[in-house]
Amino acid sequence: MEKSLNRIPKHVGIIIDGNRRFAKRLMLKPLKGHEWGYKKIKELFKWCKEYDIKEITLYTFSIENFDRPKEEFDYLMKLFERAFKETKKDRDIHENKIRINFIGRISMFPKEVQDSMEELAEATKDYSDYIVNFAMAYGGRAEIIDATKKISQQIKDGKLKIEDINEEVFKKNIYLESEPDLIIRTSESRLSGFLLWQGSYAEIIFLPNILWPEFSKEHFEQCLQEYSNRDRRFGK
Repeated sequence: MEKSLNRIPKHVGIIIDGNRRFAKRLMLKPLKGHEWGYKKIKELFKWCKEYDIKEITLYTFSIENFDRPKEEFDYLMKLFERAFKETKKDRDIHENKIRINFIGRISMFPKEVQDSMEELAEATKDYSDYIVNFAMAYGGRAEIIDATKKISQQIKDGKLKIEDINEEVFKKNIYLESEPDLIIRTSESRLSGFLLWQGSYAEIIFLPNILWPEFSKEHFEQCLQEYSNRDRRFGK
């Protein structure tokens, strides 16, 4: 399909959703769906490399997700810790020079999970061929609030004047400066606060009937094809 695409996004954001419903569909324990979701992310890395998509941002865990039942929360924390430790040792990550970043209120996580994130980010910080951003303890409104607090502190410290605040200043104080060209959402038809600032002019594709673990390479290619066919006007 690649030859038929006249434009490929440089940065793709994906809201990964539907793990628990997928497990229920297979008559498995809902928690097991998260394991399937983790495996799908590893497949996604390979698809992005094939199409030379340089950056992806994955909405992995929202601030609201901290209210999940204790059994599920504990399960996810152990899965995150294991996944990030495995990724740190993954040969493909290092051979393809993939930098891993984490954006969000990371301090909300248990120390063991924070440590696994920090170690993975540190191990890949010098890579620049590809970038993967994991949105963890993330919320679009929280990001804007945190940026506003940072700017306010700069004004209080005399490092910034109110009249100097503009979009560029704000952009430098949010979690992620890079803006996605395409945002994909599985299982639902809403953004759920994902990259509210950065995604202002992103093309959005909702796949309400596709759960994340069943998101296939064919689905991904169809999204890329639709993106390629769209006329991006940027409000003009």
